[in-house]
Amino acid sequence: MNGAAGVVAPARAKDLVDPFGRLVGDLRISVTDRCNFRCQYCMPAEGMTWLPRSEILSFEEIERFAQVCVERFGFESIRLTGGEPLVRAHLPRLVERLAGLGVDVALTTNGATLRLHAKPLASAGLSRINISLDSLQRDRFLELTRRDELDRVLDGIDAAIDAGLAPVKINTVMMRGINDDEVVDFARYGRERGVEVRFIEFMPLEAGDVWNADVVVPADEILAAISAEYPTEAVVRANEPAERYRYLDGGGHVGVIASVTKPFCGNCDRVRLTAEGQFRTCLFALDEFDMRSILRSGATGAELDDRLATAVRDAVGTKWAGHSIGQVNFIKPKRTMSQIGG
Repeated sequence: MNGAAGVVAPARAKDLVDPFGRLVGDLRISVTDRCNFRCQYCMPAEGMTWLPRSEILSFEEIERFAQVCVERFGFESIRLTGGEPLVRAHLPRLVERLAGLGVDVALTTNGATLRLHAKPLASAGLSRINISLDSLQRDRFLELTRRDELDRVLDGIDAAIDAGLAPVKINTVMMRGINDDEVVDFARYGRERGVEVRFIEFMPLEAGDVWNADVVVPADEILAAISAEYPTEAVVRANEPAERYRYLDGGGHVGVIASVTKPFCGNCDRVRLTAEGQFRTCLFALDEFDMRSILRSGATGAELDDRLATAVRDAVGTKWAGHSIGQVNFIKPKRTMSQIGG
């Protein structure tokens, strides 16, 4: 397994520590497997089978699980994902519940309906937002997403800024021969709008067999293209997945996430909960741990919390050193990104 060495902080009494000494404190929660886009590298145009509503965790169940992670293990950040999380009804109610736990609450969205939701989410306690956007060209955006929604996404970005969500970050997956000619365009857009663009190497979590190493645009190549136009310097990196750079002229920051060419597994502090309550210790994990059955077991109070805490600790005890993308022993997860939660 890959696993670049990271800086591991000293453990405290209640910290959740994996077998490689990494502190786990960042929880990604998928609130739905549904999406209003049909991105070509994520799902087919038609024929998706959605989870029955009864199998999706309720807001109360999500809050209870998150509360155990925060109170028992000191988790400090929660990110809500999907599918597309904004198709989940009444999402600000969940944000308010989670913000009440005293943690940083963030959201990843495609932005298409963000104009309607940005202010209610901010009022509920959402602090940060990431918006997925893979092309600034209308025809290309339509081809990639199978939806003619670029104008609404761009307006959603403006809505997030207007609502005071900060920082606003743009997640852009770079793919060779598809959108790699837009690197500088995205950098310029981020500088002009005051948002941080994060370029992400294409990972093998797509629907079908689109991914191969030739489609990956290496982070070094992306950064070189940007720096040739707008010189940059590196910013000290902590546990976040992005390597961040500041523009020397004061034009803000840009990030690159080199999941394939320079994996950052050695300082990974993330775990994930799928929409139907399956706990995953890695985005590329092959095993899942059923938390929904515990949440619905009939246990209450301290007994329920104890059972959830034990299950989480046991699961984290199996966390591997890192994925093995590009190696002969790599096994692609059965789930796509939209089913796992990014």
